[in-house]
Parts: sequence; C-alpha cells; structure tokens
Amino acid sequence: MTGIAIGYARCSTDKQDLTVQREALLKLGVTEDRIYTDHGLTGTNRLRPGLDQALAAVRAGDTLVVPKLDRLARSVPDARGIADELMKRGVKLQLGSTVHDPTDPMGKMFFNILATFAEFESDLIRMRTREGMAVAKAKGKLKGKQPKLSPMQSRELRRMYDMGDYSISDLSDVFKVSRPTIYRTIARQPSASGPSIKWKPATIR
Repeated sequence: MTGIAIGYARCSTDKQDLTVQREALLKLGVTEDRIYTDHGLTGTNRLRPGLDQALAAVRAGDTLVVPKLDRLARSVPDARGIADELMKRGVKLQLGSTVHDPTDPMGKMFFNILATFAEFESDLIRMRTREGMAVAKAKGKLKGKQPKLSPMQSRELRRMYDMGDYSISDLSDVFKVSRPTIYRTIARQPSASGPSIKWKPATIR
C-alpha cells in the first residue's frame, strides 16, 4: 500500500457500536487518528459528515479503506459514483483486504456484484421494517406520537394558568415542556371557569 491509508466506518443506528469496524481498520494498517466515522446514519443517506471528511482527507496516491462495501454505500449508483471519484483523483479504494482495481474487468464485475448485494440488502431491511410497522399497527401496538403531558398534568396546567399567578414561561419551566406545548395544552384543556382560549402562534412572546 502506497501513500497514506485513510479509514472509514459507519453504523446505521445509535445503538450499534463501531468497535469491530475500528479494530478491522487498525488491522488493515489504518492508524487511529486517520479513521473517520458516521454514527446513526444509513448508507443510503449521502449527507454523511464522516464520509465527506474521509474523502476530503485522501490525496493522490492514498488509499481509502473500508471494512466492507456496504459501509461505504447502500446503492449501486452511489458506490460507483464514489469509486469513480476516487479513481479520477488517483486514490485507491480498499474493501477489507482487497484493493479495488477499476481497470480490471473481473475486479470491476466483482465490485458491481458487491454493490448490487448491498443495495438488495438495504431494500430488504426497508421492506421488513414497513411490514413490521404494518403488523404492529394492525395489532394496535403502534400508537404513534404520544402526548407530552398526561391528562392529569394537562388539567393541573390549566388550573394553574387560570389562577393567573403563573406566566407561560413559568408553566414551561414547571412542566419541562416548550412554550408552544403550553399554549396547545391550554387550548385543548377546558377551563373550569369558562371556555378555553384559542392559541395563535403570533401571540407567543
């Protein structure tokens, strides 16, 4: 390997760990200070700060090292686009222990196969996620966004508001919610002494 080895690792969710990928990159000759990462971003999302930094760090003669192709991209066009960009800049792309050679017909075919499988796997994950959400919704387990305040808290908030001793800011601090949430709660919660107010965003100060 000539030039400098720049490593890139990515995981799709915040719950996943990058330790295994980091260790793989270290074994492949990448130093710790030259590993760029994205945490909680999918491969289909091209807006990845860590990847942009890694691509900016490599120069002609360097090698961009990723543990597997699916860490770099989850679609065939994106994988090809990154590989073509690196080739134009004179940067090598290493997938695991294999250096991708775009001038080799067999290597190019293998790269395209890997990219196709990465995209296929990504499509399967999305499909299974949608199916899982549909099943959960049918069973009544997917209830959507829950209110920030319980019914009891909403009634207490309205009572405190009607007393006239608490400002919107005071209520926001007491119930640990935003001012717009306070206004929406007041608008929805009936007053014991009269009709609820109609909140307009322009009235927030």
